[in-house]
Amino acid sequence: MMAALQQTLRGSLKLNEPMARHTSWRVGGPAERYYEPADLDDLTEFLSQQDKTEALMWLGLGSNLLVRDGGIRGTVIITSGLLNEIELLEEGLVRVEAGVACAKAARFCARQRLIGVEFLAGIPGTMGGALAMNAGAFGGETWQHVVAVETIDGNGQRHLRQPEEFVVNYRHVKAVPGEWFVAAHLRLHQGDSETATTRIKELLEKRNTSQPIGLPSCGSVFRNPEGDHAARLIEISGLKGSCIGGACVSDKHANFIINTGAATAADIEALIERVAAEVESQHGVQLIREVHIVGEVA
Repeated sequence: MMAALQQTLRGSLKLNEPMARHTSWRVGGPAERYYEPADLDDLTEFLSQQDKTEALMWLGLGSNLLVRDGGIRGTVIITSGLLNEIELLEEGLVRVEAGVACAKAARFCARQRLIGVEFLAGIPGTMGGALAMNAGAFGGETWQHVVAVETIDGNGQRHLRQPEEFVVNYRHVKAVPGEWFVAAHLRLHQGDSETATTRIKELLEKRNTSQPIGLPSCGSVFRNPEGDHAARLIEISGLKGSCIGGACVSDKHANFIINTGAATAADIEALIERVAAEVESQHGVQLIREVHIVGEVA
């Protein structure tokens, strides 16, 4: 079955692939199967042939994700750098595939003199992940600009969906069951390219000075409570710099947990739980995780 499937596909199918190679925290056990599609047509072929009982997980840049040390049962499908087409469909309308890095999408739009998504430059993920969680930064959110999305189901059938078919909230999107995002159609306004590019540079500089860029992390661990900031609550709880094993709360930004080099996924998860428990104990606020935790305990 496996050999026959590989012969009909143009992508790469790997077995027991270490997820630590593909997550921004640099931790995580192996995926039973790991598929890198050649393009959207190849992904369609793969899904049409795969076992319908197989669990599927979609992966972009591996940010906002903690894979446990026991790894992932089923198949991981990687989109980053593969579903990477971005194009201007008509004036003001941009189609961005799920594997395109958010920062790349922001720069493309700026070059086309389209404004409104400069904030995407501050999101360390792909458009697929941005759609799945309504990612935002610096006051902007992904779904503010979405006029349609393309999805694919477990049979390899593609669908064009409208925003009203989804329930979109702060950092959470209720999607159509059994379908996954493969592209977004973004409606933007005409503006000045130089101004947009300058804004992107400013946002990146702000991110670089306020966040522990260059160290393995997932981005923000918790959502901001209404009217407050998770980082503020964590910091006043005395948790900056606290560690479990090789996982530590960043001294630079308290809503970041960094892998100092020898952390396990179990270390990181335990520290997440400690931070949430301390904030609730001291301030009565239940922090909600922004990061997704998946996989098996070792």
